[in-house]
Amino acid sequence: MITLETVESFKSMAAVMANLVPGGIIYVMSNLDEVTWKMASDGFDIASLHVGTKIRVGGALHQAITNKKLCTEKVPRNVYGTRVLLTAMPIMDGNSIVGSFAIYQPRLHPVAGSFNAFAPIVGELFAEGAVLYITDMEKFAYVYNSKKFSLPNAVAQGIPFKEDSAAKKAITTAQPVSRDIAANVYGVPVMAMVYPLFDEDDSSLVVGSFGIVMPRETAVKLRDMSGNLKEGLSEISSAIEELAASASQISDTERMLNENVVEIGKLSEDINEILAFIKQIADETKMLGLNAAIEAARAGEAGRGFGVVADEIRKLSDESRETVVRIRSLTDNIKDKIIDTTAGSESTLRSAEEQAAASEEITASIEEITSLANQLDYIAKEM
Repeated sequence: MITLETVESFKSMAAVMANLVPGGIIYVMSNLDEVTWKMASDGFDIASLHVGTKIRVGGALHQAITNKKLCTEKVPRNVYGTRVLLTAMPIMDGNSIVGSFAIYQPRLHPVAGSFNAFAPIVGELFAEGAVLYITDMEKFAYVYNSKKFSLPNAVAQGIPFKEDSAAKKAITTAQPVSRDIAANVYGVPVMAMVYPLFDEDDSSLVVGSFGIVMPRETAVKLRDMSGNLKEGLSEISSAIEELAASASQISDTERMLNENVVEIGKLSEDINEILAFIKQIADETKMLGLNAAIEAARAGEAGRGFGVVADEIRKLSDESRETVVRIRSLTDNIKDKIIDTTAGSESTLRSAEEQAAASEEITASIEEITSLANQLDYIAKEM
């Protein structure tokens, strides 16, 4: 209980003391029926509570007068539009109770009570900055804009949040909400994460929300870079596959060419064998011609015609031998060229096979890079 004289003395100090209380406070004095005096701090007031307001039946003021003792009440939001912690005590004038003296304090959620302490620390931890806020059921009640990122025109203390906002959805559904917001809303792409705040005494009752808004420019750039990287890698991979197919085809062609060159080398050997046989025939023909000339000389005048034929046979044999020599020289040259071509073909074949193997390795490396690009895209989405 408190005496009437004490309350009257307190009134002169109330204005100073009201603004010393963190979060604000309201002092009220009533008679047995209605409020007769009120003093509110600059930071907290209830417009519907004024001189002449009737005492609520069953409320803390009424209980203090009725039960003649100190009473405390957690006033729900629907009474004054905000949650209030109300403490009331009866006023005594002599032996009679003449009214009550009450203290109204905003009933803050623990997160709201510590917001001003932790918000600057948390907000500045984000590399790109962040906006932190707490709402009641209709508007932004506490807001912190970081040095690197702020939304002063969209998220500000006292501004009602929109019906389609993440805060509204979190309050309505009583569930956390995470939402990517395009650049056309705030000028930059952002991510909003909002969590419902529940009454300390009734975990089923939502009393507001806590939200964080972070810029997503870096994440969007990473996602775009990842997309471009994946697209580029896909094009490179396609080109490498075509190159690998071409290398394989070249390898097969070179292998066939090498086999054909080897076959031509064998044909050159066969030609040389035939030329050796022709040379042998030419030598034998010349010998026959020589023998024929000797026999023609012995025959005298009767064998003169036969001698002319023998001379022609020897000339033809000599020409055949010379032709064989020239053809053999040509075939030897062909054989040398075939040897050089075979060596080059084998070298090209090895290079083609190595190129095909290298293409497969490049393709495997590109697949690994593509996997990294997918991981980069996942990280960008999680940022």
